Amino acid sequence: MYRIVHAFLTLEQHLRAVVSTPQSYRPERCPHCGFGELWSHGYYERKADHSSHAALNPLPVPRFRCPACCRTCSRLPLCICPRRWYCWALQQLVLSLLLFGLSLRCAAAVAGLSRHTVRRWWRWLREQTQIFAFLLRSRFPELGRTTDIASFWRACLRLMPLRQAMAWLDGDGLTVP
Repeated sequence: MYRIVHAFLTLEQHLRAVVSTPQSYRPERCPHCGFGELWSHGYYERKADHSSHAALNPLPVPRFRCPACCRTCSRLPLCICPRRWYCWALQQLVLSLLLFGLSLRCAAAVAGLSRHTVRRWWRWLREQTQIFAFLLRSRFPELGRTTDIASFWRACLRLMPLRQAMAWLDGDGLTVP
């Protein structure tokens, strides 16, 4: 099951969809047991607006409950990272800086982040690249054969933004940030 809904690229689109077409977030089946008719189960709130005024916080994230197994699941728009506070664009900037040879310290300074955060992101990406590359190449053959991690991710980021690549991997059932 896709945890990320590809249709909503901005927080404003997400807010409009939650109000006007909440059914667009409803999964076809339960990700846990496969039952096909999930019920709306309210919302939880999440801070995702990282602008200076943060006027859109907190954002509602729709939840759904399976009547068969009684478990819940939620769906996020493409503009919100499932497991990280930082937005996709900032993560892509940091990873691009590292891929083009900047040091962890430099990338952290440019992005205004802790060096430890940048190191954690970089380590995570290096550890996951083999499976990510396999799945993305099977879907996008134009990524071709690359010789190392940096060349693969540079080719991938030329083809699509990080958020889109992670959404495809999420759809394949992998844990993405």
